[in-house]
Amino acid sequence: MRKFYILLLREVRSYFYSPIAYIVLVFFLLVSGVDFYFQISFMNQRPVAYSVQEAFFNSVFFWFAFVLIFPLITMRLFSEEFKLGTIEPLTTAPVRDWQVVLSKFFGAVFFYFVLWLPTLVYFWIFQAITHQPAANSPGAYWGSYLMLLLLGMFYLSVGCLASVLTKNQIIAAVISFCAITLLFFMGLIQFILLDVSSGARQLLGYFSAIEQMGTLSRGILDTRPMVLYLSMTIVMLILTYQAFQSRKWRL
Repeated sequence: MRKFYILLLREVRSYFYSPIAYIVLVFFLLVSGVDFYFQISFMNQRPVAYSVQEAFFNSVFFWFAFVLIFPLITMRLFSEEFKLGTIEPLTTAPVRDWQVVLSKFFGAVFFYFVLWLPTLVYFWIFQAITHQPAANSPGAYWGSYLMLLLLGMFYLSVGCLASVLTKNQIIAAVISFCAITLLFFMGLIQFILLDVSSGARQLLGYFSAIEQMGTLSRGILDTRPMVLYLSMTIVMLILTYQAFQSRKWRL
């Protein structure tokens, strides 16, 4: 495990030594801050049946920034190593391939976690100024951020797989963006096609990130997204591991 922690620390440091990390951080905080401001402004104009926290996690601005950040976080993970040739000393070091793959994945998860930490300040400022709760219950916070973690881990694993397939970061970003966008909009088909049967609509709803976020952001615990995204994350990491081994032996 010591070797894994060393590799993980290497990945975390590489994020904060790179300007792309700060660009992503500033971009995300700018978009999420503007989204929070507009949601508050809209709710001040008329009475609504949902909380500030629900409005924030279910807006168009939120999902736009959410889908876009994953290609930016993951595009350099393997691609840069293959391009610069630093993958060769890494693969000849006394570390296992699964340790390399998991260290890069959890390094991305750590940065993703850091990305969301400042959003907690939004709700704290709102409650400090208005003396009103931003959510209907503490469980609503837990549900929302749990959904962010589960969905984020899955999308990050998709980005890892895209990054290991090419040495070009731009191509890796395009592949992951297209795959993540396709997966995301697959859950919206039930809202677009009106002639879908009830069974097909229920099946598509099972893959709808928006519907799942709407449920968990109200504090309603649903184990189906947990099983879905954890299992799909494991599948994507296994595919990444296999692709990494295949590319390593071709070096």
